[in-house]
Amino acid sequence: MKTRAITGFFFIIVMLASVLLGHYVFGAFYLVLSLFCLYEFYGLIKQGTAKPNLPMGLLCGALLYIAFALFTYKDAFALPALSQGRCVYKLMFLTPVLFGGIFIWELFRKLDAPFNNIAYTFLGIIFTIVPFTFFHALAYAGRFEGFNFHFPMAFLLMLWANDTGAYLTGMGIGKHKLFERHSPKKTWEGFIGGVLISAGVALIISHFYADLTWAQWAGMAVIIGTFGTMGDLVESMFKRSINVKDSGGILPGHGGLLDRFDGLFLAVPVVYAYLYFITN
Repeated sequence: MKTRAITGFFFIIVMLASVLLGHYVFGAFYLVLSLFCLYEFYGLIKQGTAKPNLPMGLLCGALLYIAFALFTYKDAFALPALSQGRCVYKLMFLTPVLFGGIFIWELFRKLDAPFNNIAYTFLGIIFTIVPFTFFHALAYAGRFEGFNFHFPMAFLLMLWANDTGAYLTGMGIGKHKLFERHSPKKTWEGFIGGVLISAGVALIISHFYADLTWAQWAGMAVIIGTFGTMGDLVESMFKRSINVKDSGGILPGHGGLLDRFDGLFLAVPVVYAYLYFITN
């Protein structure tokens, strides 16, 4: 428990610092984090029968993140080195070329089940890299021009509140199983408690950040609670299919990175879409 608490403390400090230290640190940190998550995902898959293409997956994942990060960075088009954004568009058009390389590389790998190898290579990119591109884009969402840490900060706070609220409520009064086949400990009471605690944090946030109304912040909390729980269940499904408890061991007492960010993977694209529609 002591190890878990210490790891959790430093994890929170690092995550908050990554959001507060400006757009360069923010963009670079989540690029590295997304690639570590992809690496860990491929490690899980290799415990089964498929052999995803690690080098091409990481290369395509990095390029995809960088291309969309530059595209969402509104000030990027003003930088002389980018020649009014032409470099960004060239980078985006290079991405499909590298994706094609995943298929070509498989010709030379001499492995069984090429369908599975290629499919899992793409699945890793979709499941880990794409959500982090949306998380990066949260800092440029809304009516605020340029980098704005409010949305990514609020997202993390509400996600953590949901996880903590669900755990405590489930431990205290949880009786009705939510999805026993994939996560025997999760209960409906815990799920509802997590959403309510997250909504409470959203109301507090609304007093400090005027980007949204209190009702809109609360709506964001409900989305995070709902889809964050679904993300947790999906990752549990993946792990159970190959009989592993944790996705990795990089975080002592907490498991792997996928175990910490499973709620983010499904929630953040929906939150971004929600913010796009209510702020435009």
